[in-house]
Amino acid sequence: MLRMARQQPPPWVHAAVLLCLLCLSGAIEIPMDLSQPPTITKQSVKDHIVDPRDNILIECEAKGNPAPSFHWTRNSRYFNIAKDPRVSMRRRSGTLVIDFRSGGRPEEYEGEYQCFARNKYGTALSNRIRLQVSKSPLWPKENLDPVVVQEGAPLTLQCNPPPGLPSPVIFWMSSSMEPITQDKRVSQGHNGDLYFSNVMLQDMQTDYSCNARFHFTHTIQQKNAFTLKVLTNNPYNDSSLRNHPDMYSARGVAERTPSFMYPQGTASSQMVLRGMDLLLECIASGVPTPDIAWYKKGGDLPSDKAKFENFNKALRITNVSEEDSGEYFCLASNKMGSTRHTISVRVKAAPYWLDEPKNLILAPGEDGRLVCRANGNPKPTVQWMINGEPLQSAPPNPNREVAGDTIIFRDTQISSRAVYQCNTSNEHGYLLANAFVSVLDVPPRMLSPRNQLIRVILYNRTRLDCPFFGSPIPTLRWFKNGQGSNLDGGNYHVYENGSLEIKMIRKEDQGIYTCVATNILGKAENQVRLEVKDPTRIFRMPEDQVVKRGTTVQLECRVKHDPSLKLTVSWLKDDEPLYIGNRMKKEDDSLTIFGVAERDQGSYTCVASTELDQDLAKAYLTVLGRPDRPRDLELTDLAERSVRLTWIPGDDNNSPITDYVVQFEEDQFQPGVWHDHSKFPGSVNSAVLQLSPYVNYQFRVIAINEVGSSHPSLPSERYRTSGAPPESNPADVKGEGTRKNNMEITWTPMNATSAFGPNLRYIVKWRRRETRESWNNVTVWGSRYVVGQTPVYVPYEIRVQAENDFGKGPEPDTVIGYSGEDLPSAPRRFRVRQPNLETINLEWDHPEHPNGILIGYTLKYVAFNGTKLGKQIVENFSPNQTKFTMQRADPVSRYRFTLSARTQVGSGEAVTEESPAPPNEAYTNNQADIATQGWFIGLMCAIALLVLILLIVCFIKRSRGGKYPVREKKDVPLGPEDPKEEDGSFDYSDEDNKPLQGSQTSLDGTIKQQESDDSLVDYGEGGEGQFNEDGSFIGQYTVKKDKEETEGNESSEATSPVNAIYSLA
Repeated sequence: MLRMARQQPPPWVHAAVLLCLLCLSGAIEIPMDLSQPPTITKQSVKDHIVDPRDNILIECEAKGNPAPSFHWTRNSRYFNIAKDPRVSMRRRSGTLVIDFRSGGRPEEYEGEYQCFARNKYGTALSNRIRLQVSKSPLWPKENLDPVVVQEGAPLTLQCNPPPGLPSPVIFWMSSSMEPITQDKRVSQGHNGDLYFSNVMLQDMQTDYSCNARFHFTHTIQQKNAFTLKVLTNNPYNDSSLRNHPDMYSARGVAERTPSFMYPQGTASSQMVLRGMDLLLECIASGVPTPDIAWYKKGGDLPSDKAKFENFNKALRITNVSEEDSGEYFCLASNKMGSTRHTISVRVKAAPYWLDEPKNLILAPGEDGRLVCRANGNPKPTVQWMINGEPLQSAPPNPNREVAGDTIIFRDTQISSRAVYQCNTSNEHGYLLANAFVSVLDVPPRMLSPRNQLIRVILYNRTRLDCPFFGSPIPTLRWFKNGQGSNLDGGNYHVYENGSLEIKMIRKEDQGIYTCVATNILGKAENQVRLEVKDPTRIFRMPEDQVVKRGTTVQLECRVKHDPSLKLTVSWLKDDEPLYIGNRMKKEDDSLTIFGVAERDQGSYTCVASTELDQDLAKAYLTVLGRPDRPRDLELTDLAERSVRLTWIPGDDNNSPITDYVVQFEEDQFQPGVWHDHSKFPGSVNSAVLQLSPYVNYQFRVIAINEVGSSHPSLPSERYRTSGAPPESNPADVKGEGTRKNNMEITWTPMNATSAFGPNLRYIVKWRRRETRESWNNVTVWGSRYVVGQTPVYVPYEIRVQAENDFGKGPEPDTVIGYSGEDLPSAPRRFRVRQPNLETINLEWDHPEHPNGILIGYTLKYVAFNGTKLGKQIVENFSPNQTKFTMQRADPVSRYRFTLSARTQVGSGEAVTEESPAPPNEAYTNNQADIATQGWFIGLMCAIALLVLILLIVCFIKRSRGGKYPVREKKDVPLGPEDPKEEDGSFDYSDEDNKPLQGSQTSLDGTIKQQESDDSLVDYGEGGEGQFNEDGSFIGQYTVKKDKEETEGNESSEATSPVNAIYSLA
């Protein structure tokens, strides 16, 4: 939504230098250098009330040529200032100063004063000024007896303040200076009295003192306090009955139809003066407290001027006029009936001007008239005076004729100069006006500076003023750029006072304008140069914005203006100058507000101004905030199990309230802790709350909108419900063992709203399930009970019943609980099957004795091959799983499986099984057993040694037959890299580390020789034997051979078998 306001300045902003408002209104001012009678320019108000602590000042100032002299009358008698040392008159002024610094009583100077300003051309008079000294008399001391009144009866406590000047402001408080709470039942009347429509017992809780605050002295006087003694049929002041719908009948107070306490009777009348405020008041008694409504007979109340006050007990109509007279009536009603009081209103009027006399300037021989016309109720009379004296006592003047409210002058001569006074009055007041008659012979003269430069804004309405004077009054004509034609008509208009209005300025209106004033004595002229400037315009205006508190907002304001004029951009907030604090940044074309707060909400006006004109653009910034707290919580419709809560919503701070949360607090179980009671839509402010027995409630309300939650309201008064037996039992009843030989029974304790009575306790019952045992029971005040010496994990029937001093709750439901758990026995019938070389299937049955709730199974297994063990693997299964299939890592290894069941206590007894041996594993085992025997190892070593010796002998014998290269069954040809002797022979290289031809690769990637004489001892006893991560065996045959080779290299050459054979040869 965009809402912008562009405001053009009023015409006087553009042309203030051009206009003479007095001339435009027809008033004629004589230049001060010309002779003229006195004119009063300043005077005190008619009813002048002064502070007795200050000096008294009575103002009277006047102008004239020659300068006037002043004198005063007091109570219509000449006041000789020179005789009183305390009284002086200001220099060049008629203002009286009465000084009390040296003593004296201000009251001695009270009276009616009038100022006279006189020169040789006449005398002007001020109003009759009534001087009064402010008074704040002390309250008379009095002893007030307690006021005894029956509950439900009406009561008026009279204030009767001492008469002050002006009248003091009355308010009621207790003697401890606490304000008296007022409502439609108890309120203060316009006369200051305190009215009780009906007295209640709680009215005794305080005393009542009338206070008067005096304006001038700024003092407060306190009357002795009234104390009330209320006679009642129900001496208990139960706060819960205060807002009960039948509060009066509940307290034994008889209900009564309304009757008026003020004004009394059925009719009264009231007079009010025109222009004043009319205040009508009706205060009624009755039980219940009556409501007041206002009506006007034969018409409607003036909605634009009427407003209701004091809880509808008063009707105020502002600025009364004659059409407000008539009959008004107030209607007081309650459920017992109604009554009315009629007030006849008469509107009178002090005199008011219809045509006020104005100064008359004539040339010798001219005619003229003075008119003094006023109205009032009753019709005012008109009295003419001349120079302060009754016109009847003045010397006769044949050129002057008095015709009621008009004086006619014919063929006026210089001798007719004087100041005339018109006094019109009735019983309600008077009006006094001065108007002089001046007879002058003066040629035209210009009163403004010559050759002025006037700058105006394009398309505006403009007036060029040419103030002048002359007698007879000259005629004035306007010309442009020296042209001979008079400017009048079309876009121009010349007023009677000579001002030239240009209705809409155009560029072609720029130029030089000449005004010429002419009378029979001559002429005078003046020139004005007019320049036309482009207007100042805001072409990008700030826009309405809705923002959340704490954000940043920017208001734009871009301006176009005449470059020859100086531009100033300023900002207003709520039509007042904006203070640019450290949270704001003002730039040429924008205003930025950082961290917007609630106080930043309002209208922002960009003011772009030059010395000639200005343009305004307004936008409204709405700040969304959390709502204000609800207030004035009231409890009504009180019942056994319900109450109506009503509240007054706080300000939503521009974000509609979406929800209300009602909270409660009770002072027994959790005092000071607030709980949510219920939630209601943001459109309601009254709700019926369902209550629980035996709770001392107090409530508060939280408002919620899109921004957040309000602060909680102030708490309501407390309301206690009566007790009853519990209607429910505790929830979440459980029976669980904490040890293997006990069972702990627990439940959620009931809160304050479900206790229903004092001494809430719990009857706990238990017995073993499916037995005919009698119930065990115990009474508990807490929320747990432990049953001891129970068998392991057996079911129990459990009941928990609530009980208070009013009785027991309903029969509780039976809950099944269990005593403590223990470790389970081993799983039954654990079976390991191997359907093929790739998989192993495991199956088992649940333990015979679970001893609790099974939470799962744990399976541990490890691969082994002979004495070699692999890494142990752990699997966890759910309590319902009784099968598992494992994928083997190799077909050679076997597996050992350990299975146990788990409860919350832990893992129980385990059962162990091994996987069956693979088909070729028997041979491998036998081979391994032989290879580990000592005799077998020795035999193999001897055979190996003999074979080696034979090979060496053969080699030697061949060597003796000549050296020649030998390469038997070698797949690789002899290369240049083969080591050779100088004669072409070579030594055999050690090929023990090379795999023999026809060998095959094992499953683990090692080389195994077919029909090898090597045993498996090298595999089984070496430290390097190990298993893969999948449990398969990794042989170290090749590594073993490398080790042997290394050891051979480290031995001495002399001890090697080869060297020994060479030595033998």
